[in-house]
Amino acid sequence: QLQLVESGGGLVQPGGSLRLSCTASKYTLDYYAIGWFRQAPGKEREGVSCVRRSEEITYYADSVKGRFTISRDFGKNTVYLEMNSLTPEDTAVYYCAASQTGVRAMCLVSSLRETFYWGQGIQVTVSS
Repeated sequence: QLQLVESGGGLVQPGGSLRLSCTASKYTLDYYAIGWFRQAPGKEREGVSCVRRSEEITYYADSVKGRFTISRDFGKNTVYLEMNSLTPEDTAVYYCAASQTGVRAMCLVSSLRETFYWGQGIQVTVSS
C-alpha cells in the first residue's frame, strides 16, 4: 500500500516561507495525481493545491494563488509545496494525498477523499 510522508512544517513568522515535501518510500508517485490539503481547528479539510502526473495541469485554491507553488521531482519521488507570504490564516495541519482522479476533482470533491492515500499530516503554524 502506498505510504506518504510529509516533512518541512514548523513555526514561521507572518510573511515568511516554508517548503513542504511529500514522498513515498516503497512505491513511485509517478502514476498518481498528488494533492496538498489542510485542516485548521474547527474547520473542514480543504484542497490547497493539486497536480496531475505530468505537472501540466495544476489547481490552486483562491486563498493561496500567487503565494503557493506545487511541483514534482520525479527523480526524488517527491512533491513539494512552496509556501510564501504566509499569514496566520495559513495555520493548519497539512496533508498530502495521492489519487488517480482528475486534478480539480481531487482538490474540490470531498466525497472522493475516502479513496485517496493519505500522509499522516504535518503542522504549519504562522505566528509572531
